[in-house]
Amino acid sequence: MHYKYCPKCGGKLIRRYIEHEKHHRLICSKCETIFYLNPKPTAAVVIRRDNKILFVKRKFEPQKGAWSLPAGFVEYDETVHQAGIREVKEETNLDIKIKRLLDVHSSFENADKHVLVVGFEGELMDGELKAGDDAEEVRFFDIDNLPQNIAWHCHLHFVRKATNQK
Repeated sequence: MHYKYCPKCGGKLIRRYIEHEKHHRLICSKCETIFYLNPKPTAAVVIRRDNKILFVKRKFEPQKGAWSLPAGFVEYDETVHQAGIREVKEETNLDIKIKRLLDVHSSFENADKHVLVVGFEGELMDGELKAGDDAEEVRFFDIDNLPQNIAWHCHLHFVRKATNQK
C-alpha cells in the first residue's frame, strides 16, 4: 500500500530511516508523525457439526465465489473473540461461542494487505443457517469432501487443526 499524505495533518509523507527502530518508516514532513503500516487483524472460525465444517461462499472480492470459513476484520471497539462471534452471526445467522484458539497466521495473499488471521474453533449454540451480509451461500461440507476453491490457505490449516488432520 502506498500512502502519500499524513492522516493527521495532511502533510506529505517521506521515507526516513529511524535509528532506534532500525527500519525505514513513512514520516510526515510537516508534523513528523511516524506512519506505521501494521497488519489488519481478522478472526476466522471453524464450526463443526457432526463430521462437517461450515463454509461461506464469498459474495464480494477479494476471492468472490470462493469458499472460506466465517471470518472478517476486527472492529476497533471489540476483541478478536467478539469479532469471530459477530462475523459468524453476520454471515450465517448462527450463534456460537468460542471454544479454543487454533492458531495465528500472517497472510500476504491479498497483494495490498498484510492480514493477521486468528483462527478459532467455535461451538454451535443456536440459530437457523442462512446466508447473510457478504455471503452468497453457506453450507456444511463433509470433512473428507471440502470445497476445492478455498479462498485462503490458512483457513484450510485451521480446519486441519480443528479436526486433528495433517
